[in-house]
Amino acid sequence: SYTTDTKSREENKKTIESLHRLSVDIKKIRRLKEWVLLQDVAYVKEIAGILQEMGADKTAVANILERCPEAILHTPAEINSQRAVWQLVCQNEKQLIKLIEQFPESFFTTEYHENQKANILFFQELGLKNNIITRFLTSAPNIFYNPVEKNKNVIETLQRNYLSLGGSDANMKIWILKLLSQNPFILLNTSTAIQENLEFLQKNDFTDHEVLQLLSKLKGFIFQLSPSTMQKSMLFSQNVFKCSHQELKQLALKCPALLYYSVPVLEERLAGLLKEGISVAQIRETPMVLELTTQIVQYRIKKLSALGYDIKSGTLESLNGTKKDFEVNYGKIQSKKERPIFNPVAPVNIED
Repeated sequence: SYTTDTKSREENKKTIESLHRLSVDIKKIRRLKEWVLLQDVAYVKEIAGILQEMGADKTAVANILERCPEAILHTPAEINSQRAVWQLVCQNEKQLIKLIEQFPESFFTTEYHENQKANILFFQELGLKNNIITRFLTSAPNIFYNPVEKNKNVIETLQRNYLSLGGSDANMKIWILKLLSQNPFILLNTSTAIQENLEFLQKNDFTDHEVLQLLSKLKGFIFQLSPSTMQKSMLFSQNVFKCSHQELKQLALKCPALLYYSVPVLEERLAGLLKEGISVAQIRETPMVLELTTQIVQYRIKKLSALGYDIKSGTLESLNGTKKDFEVNYGKIQSKKERPIFNPVAPVNIED
């Protein structure tokens, strides 16, 4: 643990000089993490040496230390151990140094060293590809801080539930790997939370097959929810759409956002759609539109209106989907509008 009491301390001149020699922007460090410069012991030369040994040039070393100055507070032994762990999933040191340049904070968190190693080996055993594991290391590093037993426990709970809901042994591995790839943060949940959420859906008359369907559609978001938030969102949707419980269930299967967005989010999105002149009946017909933010909806409506497409009288299908889906739909509407009424390649009727 490093002290962050800056009042009574002075900057370590030796650290400043060493950083200066490496062309590191000291002002930037003072502004962001001055406490690093106040520590009595730092390993500037040694850490820079290890990075250079891995293939980082002078500019890359300076960038890494500016973005993550606390790197210099780790001992060379700690960094070399971390390097060995990350090499378990990197093809070579060139790839490793590229990752460190992009995500220095993830690499220089070395306190959970043993857990990181054990979890990497566990993920490899599960069948996750190394490029997916490196993505986890950089974008979801905290899942590696868990003891490996905790992560194993969550995976076992998922496997058990998948089979009890009617999933097949043959497909289970693919399902688990897909779920993890889409949302590694499910590992931050407890097995109990997962169990409670699944039981909540079953109590709300979702069949085993439907719960399985939702698990796949929700990409793991279901594990970050709680029965009380899902209950509130369902009640809100039921009041808005004035539908029966059975009808609401069908809407949720069509659009899982009705389960995983909180009431304030659903309220805001609904208000945004109504403001554009869209009716509740239209939203009920195409609930997936609630997965889009108000800004995206406004942008898409504006683009379609410019083509003379009236969203109030048409279907909301053309608003839906990813950016790519929308561009495809937009292109179709555009080409329809631009197509000439007279078709030059149509066969000519002789009598005319």
